[in-house]
Amino acid sequence: MSPHVLLLGGTAEARELAADLATRPGVRVTTSLAGRVSRPGALDGDVRTGGFGGTDGLARWLREHRVDAVVDATHPFAAGITANAARAAVATGIPVVTLRRPGWCPVPGDRWHSAASLAEAAALLPGLGRRVFLTTGRLGLAAFADLARIHFLVRSVEAPEPPLPADTEVLLARGPFTLDGELNLLREHRADVLVTKDSGGSATAPKLTAARELGLPVVVVRRPPLPEGVSAVPDVASALALLELTPR
Repeated sequence: MSPHVLLLGGTAEARELAADLATRPGVRVTTSLAGRVSRPGALDGDVRTGGFGGTDGLARWLREHRVDAVVDATHPFAAGITANAARAAVATGIPVVTLRRPGWCPVPGDRWHSAASLAEAAALLPGLGRRVFLTTGRLGLAAFADLARIHFLVRSVEAPEPPLPADTEVLLARGPFTLDGELNLLREHRADVLVTKDSGGSATAPKLTAARELGLPVVVVRRPPLPEGVSAVPDVASALALLELTPR
């Protein structure tokens, strides 16, 4: 029987993996999406949308669909599904490869302020600026909702979920973004501080360069740690190298 790979997706790396696996003779790939983006774009192979019902539900799905390997290529902040995948791997004996793109690192000229959570990032803002470019996604903005006398420009792929800060302007946009575009955006909106999650990758990194060139402080929300016993590979090639895709 042809090997079946479950790809926990939602990232550019997951899309690249699906495209590669779909070209391999005899390999079946199913990409699972959380469903938080209503129009995720076309994917190679089979696609399912929605949660599994926790660790037990994922383990049951793996058995029922005769999955041979799982690749967790979810967003670096999708801690719940990563933990579930690790526990389901133990329960089923099915190997899991965890792919995490490297995080961003500050360079000379950066004015970074590290935060362990969105709430901690919000607590830093009153001392840093009054016009915030907020790029942490559409979820979790309640952490900033009580901040008064601060203007927020919120950029996300889809409309953010309330509650939102009282003084909020929403910009719907999908990367990749360019340095010139980010410089123009920061200047046009007179932003004096940037808030972002350490998602890594190149698609949204130009905002960091733009902030550096304009001398703006940046609040960077750190990634959640990987579950105990889980190690990650940094790129698609490394993930593919770990997969053993032989027919049953």
